[in-house]
Amino acid sequence: MNPTYDFAGQVAFVTGASSGMGLATARAFAQAGAAVGLADIDETAVSAAVKELTDAGHRALALVCDVTDEDQIASAVDRTVEAFGRLDMAYNNAGIMPPPTDAANESAEQFDRVQNINLRGIWAAMKHELRHMRDQGSGAIVNCSSLGGLVGNPGRAAYHATKHGVIGLTKSAALEYGPRGVRINAVCPGTISTPMVDAMVEGGELDRTQAEAGQAIDRLGTADEIAQAVLWLCSSGAGYVTGIALPVDGGYTAQ
Repeated sequence: MNPTYDFAGQVAFVTGASSGMGLATARAFAQAGAAVGLADIDETAVSAAVKELTDAGHRALALVCDVTDEDQIASAVDRTVEAFGRLDMAYNNAGIMPPPTDAANESAEQFDRVQNINLRGIWAAMKHELRHMRDQGSGAIVNCSSLGGLVGNPGRAAYHATKHGVIGLTKSAALEYGPRGVRINAVCPGTISTPMVDAMVEGGELDRTQAEAGQAIDRLGTADEIAQAVLWLCSSGAGYVTGIALPVDGGYTAQ
Protein backbone atom coordinates (compact mmCIF):
# COMPACT_ATOMS: atom_id res chain seq x y z
CA MET A 1 0.00 0.00 0.00
CA ASN A 2 1.33 3.43 -0.93
CA PRO A 3 1.46 6.19 1.70
CA THR A 4 -1.03 9.00 1.28
CA TYR A 5 -0.22 12.69 1.10
CA ASP A 6 -2.37 15.77 1.36
CA PHE A 7 -1.18 18.34 -1.17
CA ALA A 8 -4.51 20.18 -1.35
CA GLY A 9 -3.96 23.82 -2.23
CA GLN A 10 -0.48 23.14 -3.56
CA VAL A 11 0.85 23.27 -7.11
CA ALA A 12 3.27 20.89 -8.82
CA PHE A 13 5.13 21.05 -12.12
CA VAL A 14 6.45 17.97 -13.95
CA THR A 15 8.59 17.69 -17.09
CA GLY A 16 8.59 14.66 -19.34
CA ALA A 17 5.06 14.25 -18.02
CA SER A 18 3.28 12.41 -20.82
CA SER A 19 4.49 8.88 -20.05
CA GLY A 20 6.55 6.69 -17.74
CA MET A 21 7.85 8.12 -14.48
CA GLY A 22 6.73 11.66 -15.32
CA LEU A 23 3.12 10.68 -15.94
CA ALA A 24 3.04 8.42 -12.87
CA THR A 25 4.31 11.30 -10.74
CA ALA A 26 1.88 13.83 -12.23
CA ARG A 27 -0.97 11.39 -11.48
CA ALA A 28 0.26 10.88 -7.93
CA PHE A 29 0.51 14.63 -7.29
CA ALA A 30 -3.01 15.12 -8.66
CA GLN A 31 -4.44 12.23 -6.63
CA ALA A 32 -2.90 13.81 -3.54
CA GLY A 33 -4.83 17.02 -4.24
CA ALA A 34 -2.26 19.19 -6.03
CA ALA A 35 -2.88 21.16 -9.19
CA VAL A 36 -0.32 20.01 -11.78
CA GLY A 37 1.35 21.56 -14.79
CA LEU A 38 2.40 18.76 -17.15
CA ALA A 39 5.17 19.71 -19.58
CA ASP A 40 6.23 17.53 -22.49
CA ILE A 41 7.49 17.86 -26.05
CA ASP A 42 4.73 15.50 -27.30
CA GLU A 43 1.61 17.65 -27.64
CA THR A 44 -0.77 14.76 -28.36
CA ALA A 45 0.45 12.64 -25.46
CA VAL A 46 0.54 15.43 -22.87
CA SER A 47 -2.93 16.61 -23.90
CA ALA A 48 -4.22 13.06 -23.43
CA ALA A 49 -2.57 12.85 -20.01
CA VAL A 50 -4.19 16.10 -18.90
CA LYS A 51 -7.59 15.00 -20.21
CA GLU A 52 -7.28 11.84 -18.12
CA LEU A 53 -6.60 13.91 -15.01
CA THR A 54 -9.24 16.56 -15.60
CA ASP A 55 -11.86 13.93 -16.46
CA ALA A 56 -11.12 12.43 -13.03
CA GLY A 57 -11.81 15.81 -11.40
CA HIS A 58 -8.23 16.98 -10.94
CA ARG A 59 -6.76 20.36 -11.87
CA ALA A 60 -4.15 19.98 -14.59
CA LEU A 61 -2.61 22.01 -17.39
CA ALA A 62 -1.00 20.74 -20.59
CA LEU A 63 2.22 22.53 -21.53
CA VAL A 64 4.01 21.75 -24.79
CA CYS A 65 7.67 22.29 -24.01
CA ASP A 66 11.09 21.36 -25.37
CA VAL A 67 13.35 21.45 -22.32
CA THR A 68 16.40 22.22 -24.46
CA ASP A 69 14.86 25.65 -25.16
CA GLU A 70 15.16 27.79 -22.03
CA ASP A 71 12.50 30.21 -23.20
CA GLN A 72 10.01 27.35 -23.55
CA ILE A 73 10.74 25.93 -20.11
CA ALA A 74 10.53 29.41 -18.55
CA SER A 75 7.17 29.93 -20.24
CA ALA A 76 5.88 26.55 -19.06
CA VAL A 77 6.79 27.29 -15.44
CA ASP A 78 5.33 30.79 -15.65
CA ARG A 79 2.09 29.51 -17.20
CA THR A 80 1.70 27.00 -14.37
CA VAL A 81 2.04 29.80 -11.82
CA GLU A 82 -0.34 32.03 -13.77
CA ALA A 83 -2.95 29.26 -13.94
CA PHE A 84 -2.73 28.04 -10.35
CA GLY A 85 -1.28 30.97 -8.41
CA ARG A 86 1.96 29.52 -7.03
CA LEU A 87 4.54 26.73 -7.34
CA ASP A 88 5.23 24.39 -4.44
CA MET A 89 6.75 21.26 -5.96
CA ALA A 90 8.56 20.23 -9.12
CA TYR A 91 9.81 16.99 -10.60
CA ASN A 92 12.32 17.59 -13.39
CA ASN A 93 12.09 14.28 -15.17
CA ALA A 94 12.55 14.80 -18.93
CA GLY A 95 15.46 12.78 -20.27
CA ILE A 96 16.72 10.39 -22.92
CA MET A 97 19.15 7.49 -23.12
CA PRO A 98 21.03 7.21 -26.42
CA PRO A 99 22.09 3.81 -27.77
CA PRO A 100 25.26 2.36 -26.22
CA THR A 101 28.31 3.75 -27.98
CA ASP A 102 32.04 3.11 -27.76
CA ALA A 103 33.48 6.19 -26.05
CA ALA A 104 36.00 6.58 -28.88
CA ASN A 105 33.22 6.57 -31.48
CA GLU A 106 30.62 8.83 -29.86
CA SER A 107 29.68 11.73 -32.08
CA ALA A 108 29.68 15.30 -30.84
CA GLU A 109 26.09 15.56 -32.05
CA GLN A 110 24.95 12.67 -29.85
CA PHE A 111 26.94 13.98 -26.88
CA ASP A 112 25.43 17.45 -27.25
CA ARG A 113 21.89 16.11 -27.61
CA VAL A 114 21.98 14.01 -24.44
CA GLN A 115 23.66 16.85 -22.50
CA ASN A 116 21.11 19.39 -23.72
CA ILE A 117 18.13 17.30 -22.66
CA ASN A 118 19.36 15.47 -19.56
CA LEU A 119 21.54 18.12 -17.94
CA ARG A 120 20.87 21.53 -19.48
CA GLY A 121 17.12 20.81 -19.48
CA ILE A 122 17.13 20.09 -15.77
CA TRP A 123 19.32 23.13 -15.11
CA ALA A 124 16.87 25.37 -17.01
CA ALA A 125 13.79 23.91 -15.34
CA MET A 126 15.29 24.22 -11.87
CA LYS A 127 16.45 27.77 -12.58
CA HIS A 128 12.99 29.00 -13.48
CA GLU A 129 11.25 27.05 -10.72
CA LEU A 130 13.61 28.66 -8.24
CA ARG A 131 12.68 32.14 -9.44
CA HIS A 132 9.18 31.56 -8.10
CA MET A 133 10.11 29.53 -5.04
CA ARG A 134 12.70 32.12 -4.02
CA ASP A 135 10.01 34.79 -3.94
CA GLN A 136 7.67 32.52 -1.96
CA GLY A 137 10.37 31.44 0.46
CA SER A 138 9.26 27.82 0.13
CA GLY A 139 9.25 24.86 -2.24
CA ALA A 140 10.61 21.42 -3.00
CA ILE A 141 12.33 20.31 -6.20
CA VAL A 142 13.26 16.78 -7.21
CA ASN A 143 15.63 16.33 -10.13
CA CYS A 144 15.77 13.01 -11.97
CA SER A 145 19.26 11.57 -11.98
CA SER A 146 19.71 7.79 -12.28
CA LEU A 147 21.71 4.93 -10.90
CA GLY A 148 23.87 6.18 -13.79
CA GLY A 149 24.61 9.21 -11.63
CA LEU A 150 26.17 6.96 -9.00
CA VAL A 151 28.08 4.38 -11.06
CA GLY A 152 29.64 3.99 -14.49
CA ASN A 153 28.67 1.64 -17.31
CA PRO A 154 30.52 0.70 -20.51
CA GLY A 155 29.01 2.27 -23.60
CA ARG A 156 27.14 4.92 -21.64
CA ALA A 157 29.79 7.57 -20.93
CA ALA A 158 27.85 10.57 -22.20
CA TYR A 159 24.61 9.51 -20.53
CA HIS A 160 26.30 8.85 -17.20
CA ALA A 161 28.08 12.19 -17.42
CA THR A 162 24.71 13.94 -17.56
CA LYS A 163 23.32 12.00 -14.62
CA HIS A 164 26.42 12.67 -12.49
CA GLY A 165 26.01 16.31 -13.46
CA VAL A 166 22.42 16.38 -12.24
CA ILE A 167 23.61 15.32 -8.79
CA GLY A 168 26.19 18.10 -8.77
CA LEU A 169 23.54 20.65 -9.73
CA THR A 170 21.25 19.32 -7.04
CA LYS A 171 23.77 19.39 -4.21
CA SER A 172 25.06 22.86 -4.98
CA ALA A 173 21.61 24.39 -5.43
CA ALA A 174 20.41 22.68 -2.25
CA LEU A 175 23.16 24.35 -0.25
CA GLU A 176 22.37 27.71 -1.82
CA TYR A 177 18.60 27.55 -1.38
CA GLY A 178 18.21 25.68 1.90
CA PRO A 179 18.47 28.94 3.86
CA ARG A 180 15.77 30.39 1.59
CA GLY A 181 13.22 27.70 2.42
CA VAL A 182 13.60 25.56 -0.70
CA ARG A 183 14.65 21.90 -0.54
CA ILE A 184 16.27 20.32 -3.60
CA ASN A 185 16.96 16.62 -3.96
CA ALA A 186 17.61 14.08 -6.70
CA VAL A 187 16.04 10.69 -7.24
CA CYS A 188 18.19 7.98 -8.84
CA PRO A 189 15.95 5.37 -10.49
CA GLY A 190 17.29 1.96 -11.34
CA THR A 191 15.95 -0.01 -14.29
CA ILE A 192 12.28 0.91 -14.31
CA SER A 193 9.57 -0.66 -16.46
CA THR A 194 8.66 2.30 -18.66
CA PRO A 195 8.01 2.74 -22.39
CA MET A 196 11.66 3.82 -22.83
CA VAL A 197 12.99 0.68 -21.15
CA ASP A 198 10.49 -1.50 -23.04
CA ALA A 199 11.82 -0.02 -26.29
CA MET A 200 15.40 -0.78 -25.22
CA VAL A 201 14.45 -4.41 -24.54
CA GLU A 202 12.67 -4.72 -27.87
CA GLY A 203 15.62 -3.15 -29.68
CA GLY A 204 18.13 -5.51 -28.09
CA GLU A 205 19.89 -2.80 -26.04
CA LEU A 206 18.82 -4.34 -22.73
CA ASP A 207 18.33 -7.93 -21.60
CA ARG A 208 15.39 -7.89 -19.18
CA THR A 209 16.41 -11.12 -17.43
CA GLN A 210 19.93 -9.85 -16.81
CA ALA A 211 18.59 -6.50 -15.63
CA GLU A 212 16.28 -8.18 -13.14
CA ALA A 213 19.06 -10.43 -11.87
CA GLY A 214 21.39 -7.47 -11.34
CA GLN A 215 19.60 -6.18 -8.27
CA ALA A 216 18.67 -7.49 -4.86
CA ILE A 217 14.94 -7.13 -5.53
CA ASP A 218 14.64 -9.56 -8.41
CA ARG A 219 12.46 -7.50 -10.73
CA LEU A 220 12.34 -4.19 -12.52
CA GLY A 221 10.98 -1.19 -10.69
CA THR A 222 7.71 0.50 -11.56
CA ALA A 223 7.00 4.09 -12.47
CA ASP A 224 4.65 4.32 -9.50
CA GLU A 225 7.51 3.42 -7.14
CA ILE A 226 9.53 6.36 -8.47
CA ALA A 227 6.50 8.60 -8.12
CA GLN A 228 6.14 7.63 -4.47
CA ALA A 229 9.79 8.47 -3.83
CA VAL A 230 9.30 11.87 -5.46
CA LEU A 231 6.18 12.61 -3.44
CA TRP A 232 7.94 11.70 -0.21
CA LEU A 233 10.85 14.01 -1.04
CA CYS A 234 8.33 16.81 -1.68
CA SER A 235 6.33 16.12 1.49
CA SER A 236 6.69 17.41 5.02
CA GLY A 237 7.88 13.91 5.92
CA ALA A 238 11.14 14.81 4.20
CA GLY A 239 11.23 18.29 5.70
CA TYR A 240 14.80 17.84 6.97
CA VAL A 241 16.07 16.20 3.78
CA THR A 242 17.91 18.23 1.18
CA GLY A 243 20.86 17.78 -1.15
CA ILE A 244 20.59 14.00 -1.37
CA ALA A 245 20.72 11.62 -4.33
CA LEU A 246 18.22 8.91 -3.36
CA PRO A 247 18.73 5.53 -5.07
CA VAL A 248 15.46 3.80 -5.93
CA ASP A 249 17.09 0.91 -7.72
CA GLY A 250 16.17 -2.39 -6.12
CA GLY A 251 19.55 -2.59 -4.45
CA TYR A 252 21.68 -2.24 -7.59
CA THR A 253 24.06 0.33 -6.09
CA ALA A 254 24.35 -1.62 -2.83
CA GLN A 255 26.52 -4.21 -4.55
